[in-house]
Amino acid sequence: MSRAKVDKTFLVTTIILIVFGFLIFSSAALGLLARGSANYSSVAFSQTVLGLFLGTVAFLIALRSDYKIWKRNAFYILLAALILNLLIFIPGLGKAHGGALRWLDLGPISFQPAEFLKLAMIIYFAAWSAGVKNKIQEFKYGLLPFLVLIGISSVLLLLQPDTDNLAMIIVALGAMFISAGGKWKHMLIVVLAGLLCFAVLVSMKPYLKQRIVTFMNPQTDSQGAGYQIQQSLIAIGSGGLTGRGFGQSVQKFSFLPEPVGDSIFAVAAEEFGFIGAIFLILLFVIFAMRGLKIASRVPDIFSRLVVVGVVIMITIQAFVNIGAMLGVVPLSGITLPFVSHGGTSLFFTLLGTGIVLSISRTQIKKR
Repeated sequence: MSRAKVDKTFLVTTIILIVFGFLIFSSAALGLLARGSANYSSVAFSQTVLGLFLGTVAFLIALRSDYKIWKRNAFYILLAALILNLLIFIPGLGKAHGGALRWLDLGPISFQPAEFLKLAMIIYFAAWSAGVKNKIQEFKYGLLPFLVLIGISSVLLLLQPDTDNLAMIIVALGAMFISAGGKWKHMLIVVLAGLLCFAVLVSMKPYLKQRIVTFMNPQTDSQGAGYQIQQSLIAIGSGGLTGRGFGQSVQKFSFLPEPVGDSIFAVAAEEFGFIGAIFLILLFVIFAMRGLKIASRVPDIFSRLVVVGVVIMITIQAFVNIGAMLGVVPLSGITLPFVSHGGTSLFFTLLGTGIVLSISRTQIKKR
């Protein structure tokens, strides 16, 4: 067993994603500056200070720490995440934007507790599964705790509302449940129940229904609900094979609604072209494959499940964002990890990746 070195391939891939992501963000942010956006300074501050700088510090601390500390404190980490998510409902602490109450306002900074909840759920469920071991195949020790965690997440996030991050938690915990040895029959029950709940949510939440309608036919309201996907496809198409060049995107200045957020992949594709877009996608593919390889080589259940949870969550989030910009999945407000604006998202993405790299030190060398 090697305890001296981290997985170099995963580390290099992560560093390239961080650097390439920051370059793309810096270029996309010029779109806000050119529009005279009043929140340009806060966006830049959040991404560079809260996200990149503090995230890098957390990344390095996690990388150099014993990963078992997360297992020992899993309950307290989850409790802290739950409390922070409850605090946003207190008047004066919660901050609303775009009709959603998702931010905790702490004076000079604000952050999204849901991002913390995603990582906390992964750590806690990994610790629980490691504790019950083979009993996870039983309803009492496997499916029931899984449903309780999903239920708690659902209540907190649907009240905000934040269906996108809820979906990421469900996918990550589902992957962990199967990796821990949970029964596929139980997972099928969860999937069927999830589809039913989603259908109910679509009927109750107009914005979800609109996403489905727009996905099925983006041209029905090209100046309204379908505007973002139309402009995104124009940006991606105009990038051609090699792109317009770094900083030369046209769509980010006047047309793309969220050039530093949901639509940032479109900016990247316009500036770096098909080659640049494929390069970014391949980085996430390598990130996923190497991460899962690390998971297959670690010596204990907890470390394996944490790696699976973090890697699956980041990768699925990336492909949902990219897929939405390409029109192959419905639009969502989910960020592109390492790239999109969102200091909180970047911070916890880097923290989770640091934990994975710390765990990679314990890989068993297979000949």
